[in-house]
Amino acid sequence: MDVLYFAWVRERIGVPRERIETSAATVADLVAELAVREDRYAAAFADLSSLRVALDQELSSFEAPLADVREVAFFPPMTGG
Repeated sequence: MDVLYFAWVRERIGVPRERIETSAATVADLVAELAVREDRYAAAFADLSSLRVALDQELSSFEAPLADVREVAFFPPMTGG
């Protein structure tokens, strides 16, 4: 699946996107897998309350299943203006 990172998440991890193979069942499982990869991932995923996630370009939750998902995007909450 493709994993996309936006804003400060991208800055902390150092890449805008990557293709990964995972056996994670939920977004939370995927985050746990990514967080143990390297310190930069651990820093990006340290506070999930400051992150949002979209699955196949639809806003979702960290408890959402990943079955048949092709794209996961992580980004900070957006503010209007």
